[in-house]
Amino acid sequence: MLKELLEVLLMPLTFALLLGAAALGCRVLGRKRAAAWLFGVSAAIVYLASTGMVGDALLGPLEHRYPPLQPGRIAEPVPYVVVLGSGYIPRDGVSVAAALADEGLVRIVDGVSIFRQLHSAHLVVSGGVRPGLTPSAWGYAILARDLGVTSDSLIVLDKPRDTDEEAHALANLIGPVPFVLVTSAFHMPRAMRLMLRLNLHPIPAPTGQSAGASPVDDWRRYVPNGAGLRKTERALHEYFGSVALAAGIS
Repeated sequence: MLKELLEVLLMPLTFALLLGAAALGCRVLGRKRAAAWLFGVSAAIVYLASTGMVGDALLGPLEHRYPPLQPGRIAEPVPYVVVLGSGYIPRDGVSVAAALADEGLVRIVDGVSIFRQLHSAHLVVSGGVRPGLTPSAWGYAILARDLGVTSDSLIVLDKPRDTDEEAHALANLIGPVPFVLVTSAFHMPRAMRLMLRLNLHPIPAPTGQSAGASPVDDWRRYVPNGAGLRKTERALHEYFGSVALAAGIS
């Protein structure tokens, strides 16, 4: 809970809001110079964090750590293809695909594609949540069946609530057997670290790459927008997660 709280407080918009509140307090106390500095820093954070330029700079090193999987280069049969969890909010009048988070939809579609190309025996779909919500593994399973994966080939892990728990669940399920690991490219470095420290043998299959989608000379990369902010937030989430992992906080 402490890790999650710190992450929320250090996200760009929240941190900028806290600085803005501090600036207002300084203004009330008559410390105009300090207030001006704090307002300026707050505005700079909002602007920079919301541009594609900064988002790509932060996200790129994560997404480029592992290249896309080339199934034709895998010499031995791989019995498992594993898709890590994401968000899933089912509701009336909304399809399963629409109820999955954007990154989750890309993960499961690529996972099914790789599963078919490799003729693997099992597609493992993962993703649990706290009580009261619906596990993304259920949404993955429904969509995988809709895409032609038989129930006999599906293994549903609906208990693990984060990547660390998913790694332990896979250690119990698969053990030392090689498997293809499908998750978002920005998430793959941390996911691989968690898998490898349990002596698992994942073959990375990153998906959903978004860094560098726009040309470097595109002026829109310097204009604040929601897409740029989302890239920055995704990258910071992974960097915070890596720091927590290094500190022994999974």
